[in-house]
Amino acid sequence: MKIVVIGGTGTIGKAIVHELSPRHEIISVGHKSGEMQVDISDYESIHNMYEKLENIDAIILATGIVHFGALKDMKPKDYEIGINSKLMGQVNVVSTGLKYVNDNGSFTLTSGILNRDPIQYGSSAAMVNGAIDGFIKGAAIEMPRGIRINGVSPTVISESMENYAPYFRGYEPVPAARAALAYSKSVEGLQTGQIYCAG
Repeated sequence: MKIVVIGGTGTIGKAIVHELSPRHEIISVGHKSGEMQVDISDYESIHNMYEKLENIDAIILATGIVHFGALKDMKPKDYEIGINSKLMGQVNVVSTGLKYVNDNGSFTLTSGILNRDPIQYGSSAAMVNGAIDGFIKGAAIEMPRGIRINGVSPTVISESMENYAPYFRGYEPVPAARAALAYSKSVEGLQTGQIYCAG
């Protein structure tokens, strides 16, 4: 398969590329690096990316940012960061990509544990993750041409604990390589409308 990994230069993205590259043709897309670049918060950037791609079997999204902050200090512009990037960025990659992805292809999105098991300062992440999971389930029943859509909802990644450990006390981190298996299951399996919890 020809698989596009958006966020392929990040911690999870690199693990996904490592997992899938022995079996598939991988195009690693980053925000500022990788074989191609895209800003998923910019609709035109998404469109331009697709115009440069041909014969795509799968799109994986391991990207998107949210703002972390105390609820009492959060402003609309803080919530809009996650809405415009992680939520609508992924939604727009799907909606724009429907005409570019091959028959029986797939999309795999990324949400996260915080809508199921929230942490302090994570209200935006919880909101966005929940919306992504809902979108996946709703979109799955309308996908054309046998295209599938799933999501991966990872817990905190072991390789990131140096930066995030104070916020995830008591959480059991998972290695990026283990999280990457969930993306493999989504792309190489046959299920749709599923949220795979990694950790």
